[in-house]
Amino acid sequence: MGELQMEFSVQMNLLRDRVKAKRAVHTANVFPLFKTLSSLWCGLQEEAELMKILHNIMLNLQPFVVSQDDLSPAVDLDSLLKDWEVKTGEERMGQSSEEPISVPEMTACEWLLSEREADIVDLPLQFNGFCGCTFVSRDGLLLPGNPQLGVLKHKGKFYVFSSKEAALNFASRPDDIIAEVEEKVKGSPELIHLLRLQQQLSYLEMWPEESSAPISKCESGTQTVLHPVATNIVRTYEWNAWELRKKAIRLANLLTKATQSTQTHLSSLRRENATQTWPPKDTASQSRRDAESNVPRPQVYLMGLRGQRDAQAIKVDLSRAVDE
Repeated sequence: MGELQMEFSVQMNLLRDRVKAKRAVHTANVFPLFKTLSSLWCGLQEEAELMKILHNIMLNLQPFVVSQDDLSPAVDLDSLLKDWEVKTGEERMGQSSEEPISVPEMTACEWLLSEREADIVDLPLQFNGFCGCTFVSRDGLLLPGNPQLGVLKHKGKFYVFSSKEAALNFASRPDDIIAEVEEKVKGSPELIHLLRLQQQLSYLEMWPEESSAPISKCESGTQTVLHPVATNIVRTYEWNAWELRKKAIRLANLLTKATQSTQTHLSSLRRENATQTWPPKDTASQSRRDAESNVPRPQVYLMGLRGQRDAQAIKVDLSRAVDE
């Protein structure tokens, strides 16, 4: 947050120097500064929100810190540790650094040594820089690794250890110890993010849901008609008023019109006449024995209906005989 505030102050001073008391400033000179100030301001707002969350967490944990003195008084702790020497982190790292590791001892893994501690700290250390061998052998004890001892490289990953014995133990069976670390972390999910094992244990659920009854499945299908709703389209509908006016005028004109026709004997001969007949229909009935019958259809032709009114019509029977 301090770096953001410093950068924000620098950008503000630079903006004041460019603007000063000028009446007009070119946009290409000030707009990039405004954009940078906007991003810095958003970053400061996010940092302030994060500080507020951390402050609330500290206030919620404060009652537990106060009660720790009552549960474990300093007198009781001193009586338990009278035969043991309590070392600080710096003393422990200094003592472990006095026992250098020889590279030939590391036959199965590659051991990296560096004269500068900064070169090792910049490496992506596994388990967030904690000693994995100590975590397994001492029932979940988290001790930071000592970069001064060196770094062990195994399968492209880097590990640090708190002592020479832990490094040699890890080098003898690295895969087994890594598996044991992951197995112990499964029982303490709060250590997953602390040791940076999110990718290795991504299949674990931090808050598993309650198991529910299995969902039964079945195959089903539905079918609807092509047009479930009637279209009700009127083909003769017209929305144009002029088209409706034309139809109205056409119907009004038909009231005053009449259709007439005349026909003579000579013209009747020129006219094409046609008759239509239907072939006998096949019928069948089923009884105890198969039998068929086909009754001829009676047909009568009347001749002389067209022409003069006093002409006599001649009836011709065209029905076929039954025995044909």
